[in-house]
Amino acid sequence: MSDTQKGLSTSDYYFVLPQELIAQDPLDVRSDSRLLVVNKNTGELIHEKFYNIINYLRQGDCLVLNDTKVIPARLLGHKPDTGANVEVLLLKRITDTDWECLVKPGKKLRPGSECEFGDGLLKATILDVLDDGKRLVRFSFEGIWEELLDKLGQMPLPPYITHKLKDRDRYQTVYAKYEGSAAAPTAGLHFTNELLDKIRKKGVSLAYVTLHVGLGTFRPVKVDNILEHHMHTEYFHISPESAEIINSAKKTGRVICVGTTSCRTIESAARIFANRAKEEGKNWDGRIGECEGDTDIFIYPGYKFRLMDCLITNFHLPESTLLMLVSALAGRENVLKAYETAIRERYRFFSFGDACFFTDDIRSGMQ
Repeated sequence: MSDTQKGLSTSDYYFVLPQELIAQDPLDVRSDSRLLVVNKNTGELIHEKFYNIINYLRQGDCLVLNDTKVIPARLLGHKPDTGANVEVLLLKRITDTDWECLVKPGKKLRPGSECEFGDGLLKATILDVLDDGKRLVRFSFEGIWEELLDKLGQMPLPPYITHKLKDRDRYQTVYAKYEGSAAAPTAGLHFTNELLDKIRKKGVSLAYVTLHVGLGTFRPVKVDNILEHHMHTEYFHISPESAEIINSAKKTGRVICVGTTSCRTIESAARIFANRAKEEGKNWDGRIGECEGDTDIFIYPGYKFRLMDCLITNFHLPESTLLMLVSALAGRENVLKAYETAIRERYRFFSFGDACFFTDDIRSGMQ
């Protein structure tokens, strides 16, 4: 395989992960998780605790955080005609009553099928079959939707987590604000309010952006050539204030994304403003402004980052688009070697697991 082809096959991102390294429960203290600090250019590693990440941040840097809030999107009910159990996962709100959803069992829930939840407090009708097996579902209820969902819904934990979550708030970041996600932006789960306060006092700015995490979290890459993979769309928004904080940080320090969702948000914004400048016959000045919309940006090796300099992220699934994104920043070989070390050193993986910081100079933490 030629150098240009390397990294374009899904199997290039495969690794063997022992089942026991998949974290089933969050730690008692968020910031007590382990942190693998990785030089994105050389692959050099340092083992740390997450609360020490402040030592690797510099005055003038900016942390970009996704302030989306996970909704209790998993509904368990039954079909009133047969009593058969059903599961509905809310993905995207279309109207006050209509949602795009994933459903189980898919073969039994065709257009016209009805479901009930909570002894009939909430009813649903399947309206249509959409792409990727999703369903358009119409809900009928009395009262306030958010209160009913809070009462009947469960947190939509990933399928690899089999333990029951004791505290719903542990699948939310401490800065979660805008409801709409079907999964948590898990890199942010390591931060406490106290740690964020210390980071601010060091002269590091915080820019909050919103991306509602959707279907892609549950979708594996099913094609051999990653160029043939079609990304899902997710809604994002960047406020004028956050855009200006990010713009300023490009002059004073580094833009450090907390999680792949924050990365996809600001890189989507950069693409929008770069394209606007091109359409106007101008050179893009590197600045972004307020923007929102649906993004399907797919980042894999060969991608040139316009805004993100460094990345704080969890350990991801083999052959996932998230692992491909990290490899675009730090190089596939560096990333897979870091994962190999993490497995050997018994780091905890996935949503409730430990974290990585892919940065440009790991020595800064030893000064």
